[in-house]
Amino acid sequence: MTVRAVIFDMDGVLVDSAPVWADVRREYVRDRDGAWPPGTERRLMDMSTDEWAEYLARRLVPGASVDDVAYQVVDRMTERYAESVPLLPGAVDAVRRLSERFAIGLTSSSPRSIIDLVLGRLGIAGLFLATVAPEEVDRGRPAPDPYLAAAAQMDTDVAECLAVEDSAAGLRAAHAAGMPVIAVPRPERPPGDALGCAAFVAGSLDEITGELVAGL
Repeated sequence: MTVRAVIFDMDGVLVDSAPVWADVRREYVRDRDGAWPPGTERRLMDMSTDEWAEYLARRLVPGASVDDVAYQVVDRMTERYAESVPLLPGAVDAVRRLSERFAIGLTSSSPRSIIDLVLGRLGIAGLFLATVAPEEVDRGRPAPDPYLAAAAQMDTDVAECLAVEDSAAGLRAAHAAGMPVIAVPRPERPPGDALGCAAFVAGSLDEITGELVAGL
């Protein structure tokens, strides 16, 4: 089938969000006199808001409610992104370039409020025909639900969609949805053998052209 739509992951593809989430969560736990064992941030990667908030509340910040953890951390993230969005090189250009030829969608592990804030700050919100937050699907990555939902919102067959991902869970999610995937792996968070799910591995977003997408 011909590719008609490109669905970007946001976190790790368009914005370098992982270090910001790590700082904000650690800061919140520290302010509540909680512990932060080694490897905690790795365990939280690709979790939905409900999942990581429950993890922090049950294990790291005794006495805090799940709702309070989620509200406080997301509020701090909103403040950080209001000051500066950690845009990755070539992100806006890639979205604009591909939007001239394909329908554009987006999935993210960040909540809806953060997605809308980031896309608004980058000035590209209007280019996306579909955006899917983790609270809007039954299962998050590595389940295919986010990508299936984005394709449905765009009224496009999954086989006519192509995903752009960086993480192991994201690559597996898009592959499980039945989409070809372009991987743009982050050197500090290599996706390991999940890279085998990719139809093409790009060194940067600048490599992802309309011709490349059409060829896949």
